[in-house]
Amino acid sequence: MNTLIIAIVSISFSVVAQFLLKAGMSGAHVKTVLERPLSPYSLFEMLTDRYVLAGFHCYGVGAVIWLAVLSKWDVSKAYPLVGLGFVFTAALAFLAGEHVTLTRALGTGLIVAGVFVVSQS
Repeated sequence: MNTLIIAIVSISFSVVAQFLLKAGMSGAHVKTVLERPLSPYSLFEMLTDRYVLAGFHCYGVGAVIWLAVLSKWDVSKAYPLVGLGFVFTAALAFLAGEHVTLTRALGTGLIVAGVFVVSQS
C-alpha cells in the first residue's frame, strides 16, 4: 500500500480519537465526575468512559499504523504530515457545527503549505 495512504489512515485515527475524547469529556457522566474532588476512583471513572476509552483505542491503532510509515520514510519527511491532522480536525469540526474562525482557517492553510513543501523534498 502507498505510504502516503498509510500515513493518512494513521492521522485519521488520531483525528477520530480527538472527537471521541471530546465527546467523552463533554458527556454528562464525566461532567458529573469532574464536579467531585479528584480521586483515584474519579480518575478511573473518567478513563473508563466508553468514549474516552474508544478515543485512546483509536490513538493506539493510529500509532501502530504509523509504525509502517516510519519503516519506509525518514522521520523528517513523515512527521510534518501529522500537520494534516489539523486540517482534518478543522474540517470535521466545521461540519459538526463548531465555530471555525478565519484566523483558524488561515493557520490551517499555513500548515497545509508547510506539509506541501515538505512533501516535495
